[in-house]
Amino acid sequence: MVKVKLYLDSSVPSAYFDSRAPDRQRLTQQFWKDRLPDSDAVISAVVLKEIADTPDPTRRQKIEELVTGMTLLPLTEEATALAQEYVRQRIFPEQYESDALHVAIAVVNGVGYLASWNFKHLVNVRTRREVNLVNALRGYQPIEIVAPPEL
Repeated sequence: MVKVKLYLDSSVPSAYFDSRAPDRQRLTQQFWKDRLPDSDAVISAVVLKEIADTPDPTRRQKIEELVTGMTLLPLTEEATALAQEYVRQRIFPEQYESDALHVAIAVVNGVGYLASWNFKHLVNVRTRREVNLVNALRGYQPIEIVAPPEL
């Protein structure tokens, strides 16, 4: 069985320990147990930086341990240029360039799915449609941007 390549933005491992949103936490833990083993989960340097910015040191350590061993995708010039195009096309606001970077890193590495709990800038029909239009125009494969329960 071929495992699905899946990029996790930082909202997913963060939600695993976030008791402020119990339903999301439960769904994330269920996803981690039931779906993640069937996936080739990858993260990036951007994810690690966002995790490192977690103010609570105990929670930060738990999140870091959760993603230990996942394949780390680099932030390349190609990914940076694609992210800048997403921002230039106003798919992502400039102040949320990191969201554009998550998508671009996944896309240039041929990752088929990006999982996130960010419904404002990532997991929505408009973003999926516009990202995949830019991807098609630039010769990249489409990407599915989904919430963890959708997998």
